[in-house]
Amino acid sequence: MLVTRKFMQKKNKKKEEVFKDAAAEADQKNWMMMMREIEESGSAVSILKAQRIKKEPLPRDAVLGTLVRFKQLKKWNLVSEILEWLRTQHWWDFSEMDYLMLVTAYGKLGDFSRAERVLKYMNKKGYRPSVISQTALMEAYGRAKQYRKAEAVFRRMQTSGPEPSAVTYQIILKSFVEGEKYKEAEGIFEDLLTEKRASFKPDQKMFHMMIYMYKKAGNYAQARKLFAQMSEREIPLSTVTFNSLMSFETNYKEVSSIYDQVHSQLNCTASAPL
Repeated sequence: MLVTRKFMQKKNKKKEEVFKDAAAEADQKNWMMMMREIEESGSAVSILKAQRIKKEPLPRDAVLGTLVRFKQLKKWNLVSEILEWLRTQHWWDFSEMDYLMLVTAYGKLGDFSRAERVLKYMNKKGYRPSVISQTALMEAYGRAKQYRKAEAVFRRMQTSGPEPSAVTYQIILKSFVEGEKYKEAEGIFEDLLTEKRASFKPDQKMFHMMIYMYKKAGNYAQARKLFAQMSEREIPLSTVTFNSLMSFETNYKEVSSIYDQVHSQLNCTASAPL
């Protein structure tokens, strides 16, 4: 009988909530009920409207909690719906952060026309382009398979700013790999590896994306080479690393070696003092 490896097991320990008083507990229960109703209906605005008593504004912390929770759950359609509604409400001060979350949601949804529209609103409000807004637009193009437009945004960020972040690089690499623009992805990755002036180097996600790309292209030797570089550069290994390599590896000795490396590092991480 096969036994699940320790590093592949998940610990499910539910934390018991402590409330300062009965009113706080009631508020939390009402909020959780509202969240369930939104998830079950698949729409948020009608339920949020019903929560308003005598047309009083909704509590700010409840609205922000709802947005943050749906963002964590990656329910970007609900995030965008709530924010578009808030943008029309006189009682809500729609800030730059709200605009950034909205354009991020459209980026995740691949809705580049709405992302473009939000950026126009932001420009009219006097908000300057930021790495968050430009990365979101780039991601929207990538998810919509508009790879040339995604690349154009990225190249513009490189030359004119705002300077791309690690997340920007992760997203453009993913877009290039999905669009089978392997040479472009390889070029960007190699530049990051060798660029001394860069404020960051390729991280775990970027290595995983490139390993996936080489696997997709059938270049297993290069995928193995990148795995070796992860260890050399002290990039943390994970079960994702292991699964990516095992999906094409046929040599049992290589399988055993890779497993031992990943398992050893995860054990070291687990036993490290806090």
